[in-house]
Amino acid sequence: MKRIALLLTGLLLLALLVTACGGGAEPAVEEAANEAGQAVEGAATEVSEAVEEVAPTEAPAEEVAPTEEAPAEEAGGEADCAAEDVLCIGLVTDVGEVDDKSFNQSAWEGAQQAAEALGAAEVNFIETKDAKDYGANIALFADQGYDVIVTVGFAMGEATVEAAGTYPDIDFIGVDQFQGDTIANLTGLVFNEDQAGYLAGVLAASMNESGTIASVLGTNLVPPVVAFNEGYKNGALSVNPDITIIDTYHPGGLDVAFTDPEWGASTAQQAIGNGADVVFGAGGKTGNGALIETAGQEGVWCIGVDTDQWETVPEAHACLISSAMKLITPGVVDLATLSANGEFPGGNFFGAVGLAPFHEHEDAVPQEVKDLLSATEAGLQDGSITTGYTPGG
Repeated sequence: MKRIALLLTGLLLLALLVTACGGGAEPAVEEAANEAGQAVEGAATEVSEAVEEVAPTEAPAEEVAPTEEAPAEEAGGEADCAAEDVLCIGLVTDVGEVDDKSFNQSAWEGAQQAAEALGAAEVNFIETKDAKDYGANIALFADQGYDVIVTVGFAMGEATVEAAGTYPDIDFIGVDQFQGDTIANLTGLVFNEDQAGYLAGVLAASMNESGTIASVLGTNLVPPVVAFNEGYKNGALSVNPDITIIDTYHPGGLDVAFTDPEWGASTAQQAIGNGADVVFGAGGKTGNGALIETAGQEGVWCIGVDTDQWETVPEAHACLISSAMKLITPGVVDLATLSANGEFPGGNFFGAVGLAPFHEHEDAVPQEVKDLLSATEAGLQDGSITTGYTPGG
């Protein structure tokens, strides 16, 4: 651009100089002027082309990339959740991830199913990355006027109680959060995990041949995990009092104990190396790692947790004989429905537990084992059989 400007200036000066000479030089002046004019016209064309290269034609409006928006399931949307006739449901996970194929995923599926059944305008989730953000993440939904907020996990209990006090017009569902005191707009969705674990233990000991079984677990800082394991051990001992049980809790804190499939895999491998031929994996993605590792071993069974993991961890099909389920999904649906109907109970709401189907391993389970499991489940329900687990004991 600077070179073209200098050329134009020089040509104009030349034209003026020739004109200034006057007299008999007129033909020469005219010729020089014409040449200068042609040069100026050519330079102008060059300038125009250069400008076009620097500043291209503006793109049509439809080609302009729109502002990127967060996926609908990751917090805020466009509905007016504060309006009385608009139903919005939000879910906040603990530091575990929403696609853990177990605990958090079951709760999220419950929120989605409830939203569909109730005609909610929005259903969104927030994954907590740091425990210090529990309250802030709940507030992201509450400040938008969400009607129902599901908080997932024992560790979120205190933050949920605080939020329920701050936002009395919002109903809170605290999954795995036992309520010592009744708060009208907060219901703890809790389960008898020890009963599901007990059934898993009866199955494990009944299918066991080596005399050793194992459990690979999340942290013992979470009471439901301990309940699962204690029930599992006592159920196994009810079948074989001499059975050896290798139970291993993750040594880390809440921030890592449920998201460490590598540790789960190596721990399962070690237990199998020590003779275990049934492995119970109970700890989110950590437990999933144990299941998948076990599936790669010959002659070893595995048992999943929280949901029917046949549906969520297909990599474990080779060993996955059943899962110790707590039915989180229907529990969330039931409580959200009660909220929408103005019948939210407050206090604690006990969801159902049980064993998942045997699926493709149906024929591998002897009929006498199936009969024992049925009798055990009936005894647990009517109180004639107890798991031996004492919370906090």
